[in-house]
Amino acid sequence: MRRLFPVTDMTAEPAGPAAPTAPAGPAPEAGAGDGDWSLDALADAYAYPEGDGPWLRANMVSSLDGAGQHEGRSQPLSSDTDMRIFGTLRGLADVIVVGAETVRLEGYRPARAREAFAERRAAAGQGPAPVIAVVTGSLDLDFSLPLFTAPLVPTLVLTGSGAPAERVRAAREAGAEVLFAGDGTRVDPARALAALTERGLRRQLTEGGPRLLGQFVAAGVLDELCLTISPTMTAGDAQRIAGGPAVAVPTRFQVASVLERDGFLFTRYLRS
Repeated sequence: MRRLFPVTDMTAEPAGPAAPTAPAGPAPEAGAGDGDWSLDALADAYAYPEGDGPWLRANMVSSLDGAGQHEGRSQPLSSDTDMRIFGTLRGLADVIVVGAETVRLEGYRPARAREAFAERRAAAGQGPAPVIAVVTGSLDLDFSLPLFTAPLVPTLVLTGSGAPAERVRAAREAGAEVLFAGDGTRVDPARALAALTERGLRRQLTEGGPRLLGQFVAAGVLDELCLTISPTMTAGDAQRIAGGPAVAVPTRFQVASVLERDGFLFTRYLRS
């Protein structure tokens, strides 16, 4: 894998990504050319900023023609290196925030503890695996799935105060913890993230789907976008990575780093 940006030395492999509000990871000791970087090198490159405040990062993939999925799933746009970064971002997060539709379409399972990140997580005061928090107004979910019945750490369900009582009860009976973060059946994005932060889950990662990411963008709470640009064309009418109503003024982000492997671009953007 190659680092294309930032370039600090045109004759040698550059040091880690430099950005005003994000850490600058050291250059990988091995595999810094066209091979895979080690998981430690990736973890350094994608480390969360220091501090006690919350940080919401999104991880998404897009085709060259703007599709965020193919036939309802993101996997056809992905690659082995993309999945290594996907796993690294999960290994660094306190909580993974995901929409109910993505849970249904992608067949979400509980996050697992990975030995490669165990020491790093312990040093940061994190549990063995990230919590998964599902955002849903209707709670139209299959609570018999392992995501709810057999996670390493209890799955959270974020919903509104007016959510159907019988569905709230079903979620709790399955072992999930229900948090109310909105009025009626609507989940307020800012209140949802605040509820997670109050539980000590400040390193926040969302993997979509597009409607949930669109809500975070509209609410102005997205701090960072990790976007894999897949060298594929899909045509069709697939959703973009963010959906929902347009914001009044486009939110400006600045590039923090760009990596490349096998034609895939792995980009990081920070909110300006």
